[in-house]
Amino acid sequence: MKRVKTKISNKVYEYLCRIYGRESADKYLNFVEERPSVYVRINPLKITRDELVNRLRKRYKINADIFDLLPETLKFHEREEDLGKTLEIVLGCYYIQGFSSMLPALVLNPTAKDKVLDLCSAPGSKTTQIAEMMENKGTLVVNEIQLDRIKALIYNLDRLNILNAGVIHSKGEILSKYYQNYFDKILVDAPCSGLGIMQKRIEVNNWWSLDRVNRLHDLQVKLLVSAIKMLKVGGEVVYSTCTLTPEENELVINKLLKKYPVQIEKIKLPIKYREGFTLYEGRQLHPDLKKAVRILPWEADSDGFFMVKLKKTGETEGAEPSKWKKSYITEFLPPADKKIEKYLSYISDVFGIDDDVFTGYNFILKRSDLFFVNKDWQSENLGLFHRIGTRFGRIDNKDNIVLHSNAAQILDKHITKNIYHVKDREELRIYLAGGLIVNEEIERGQYVVKYNDYVLGTAVVISGGIKSRFPRSKRTQKIKLGEF
Repeated sequence: MKRVKTKISNKVYEYLCRIYGRESADKYLNFVEERPSVYVRINPLKITRDELVNRLRKRYKINADIFDLLPETLKFHEREEDLGKTLEIVLGCYYIQGFSSMLPALVLNPTAKDKVLDLCSAPGSKTTQIAEMMENKGTLVVNEIQLDRIKALIYNLDRLNILNAGVIHSKGEILSKYYQNYFDKILVDAPCSGLGIMQKRIEVNNWWSLDRVNRLHDLQVKLLVSAIKMLKVGGEVVYSTCTLTPEENELVINKLLKKYPVQIEKIKLPIKYREGFTLYEGRQLHPDLKKAVRILPWEADSDGFFMVKLKKTGETEGAEPSKWKKSYITEFLPPADKKIEKYLSYISDVFGIDDDVFTGYNFILKRSDLFFVNKDWQSENLGLFHRIGTRFGRIDNKDNIVLHSNAAQILDKHITKNIYHVKDREELRIYLAGGLIVNEEIERGQYVVKYNDYVLGTAVVISGGIKSRFPRSKRTQKIKLGEF
């Protein structure tokens, strides 16, 4: 089959022609050549839609289109790199994400009363969205197999001030050894061949092949089996991929419907989509697969996606749940525990925080780092977790605690003392770079640093001025300051 040379390889083009027809394949070719539309998801824990629209317009001359089809979503005609350098994105006010990528979490529809698992979570786009939908309450367990991707996951959890997440580093397909009939809702955003995201990642051409697709199919089946075993009876699992191949989508679900007590639930979406295939290459599939959702990139002006919601209708049997042999975290500490009481009292005095505020959290002491998590977070196997919650502070070699910038942002509304407001653009630049703001008059001690209504983070006043404690992980990118 001859075609005009484009970014898409012949093997991909021929596959698309076979599955969707030549007309659709050509539409995808044209779509890949276009500059992607940019969508952002607003973080309602930090800012309202109107506030963000106004700040981006006034500070950076960036104009947004209101995207009414999805809540907390904006569409932009600017380049993604422009939106990726603002102070607002560094402070977690929004997340750049294709709108079709936001749909799996909306279909899952988690609440603060649920125990929720995100089985394949890095880099955290859907994880943070789920946490926001849960209002930073309840129990969110997030798992990632690749250790190098956990760093990106934790960075995004911290950037968006997510407090209700516990991070596990494990193979998702074996996690059911530790949880059985346990979670109310599970998202399986499975590793896939990425055929739906070629407009953004044309390098998919380099790795895509049917052999790879079939290997991924086997892994996807194992992940979904594990999720079903971990789900409570009556609970729901959403399976999603950003690929267009039936081998990784309908054929995965078709196999599971034959062996496990699950049924497909109807999905309602406010956008154009196609039903799942019930016939593929002459093979009849389960008729309920028409309830699955396929979003084609050239029809949606976003990433290609597949989604299906499964409801568990009966118990799945297994061995008695195991205990994780390596213990990362051993216990939660209430605020009144003697191990941490003096540290919390000190922070309360320094920043004018009412002692009762801390009763809303549990604390975890790992060596010299003190973490905190919402009090209603629960799990029966703390030893599994790489990290729970976020950093509260660090205990120095003099046995004093220094409040972390993440904690200062979360406790923003409760901080009434030792607040330093940056005076000008230069002070803002120095603080964000981790430098020293020269000031001989301010008293020594710990401070929270603010710019307008933003809590930027913490600082310590030393000889000569105010030493920034803006997190090092956030200093790695160039930040546009915009109009001061």
